[in-house]
Amino acid sequence: MRRRSGAARSSDRYGDYPCRVATVNDPRRGTGDAEQGPAAAATDLHAFAVALRRMNGEINRLVHAFAGDHGLHATDVQALAAILDADAPMTPKRLREHLGLTSGAVTACVDRLERAGHVRRVRESADRRVVHLYYAADARSAARTYFRPLAEATEAARSRFTGEELAVVLRFLAAMNEELGTGADRHR
Repeated sequence: MRRRSGAARSSDRYGDYPCRVATVNDPRRGTGDAEQGPAAAATDLHAFAVALRRMNGEINRLVHAFAGDHGLHATDVQALAAILDADAPMTPKRLREHLGLTSGAVTACVDRLERAGHVRRVRESADRRVVHLYYAADARSAARTYFRPLAEATEAARSRFTGEELAVVLRFLAAMNEELGTGADRHR
């Protein structure tokens, strides 16, 4: 099936919403349903797309700077975040699945992180083939210091909202992560 530029649609996931990138200066972009007013325009898909891209850009700027200052790749920083956020000890296999990398790429990534003192490999089980990856305590402190501006910005933004509003924001972010994870699984 051939698609014309700008006319692609996905009826299985997004209904009749056009599958093109929303931009501020898009002449085809509506301003929300006139009957619903400005509140609808402020919460339409475009408004979310712009806000999420801007936040992602700012976080990526910090990640790339941290990676450059520590002789790492941006993917290495993603690996560090995955190891830090894991509910159970991270293994190279789970890290490979999480990052969508080959086993060789994950090995190179973990090697760089270990050489730089950010992670340590530990064989904890009776099965010596099982390796767990842990974020090194000294490296955690360095990352905490480096990313302090992000934590401070987060705290400043959080202070503008009630607990109930923050609970909704967290639910939204969790739902976005779930949807993005499901979408990534389909494209692998």
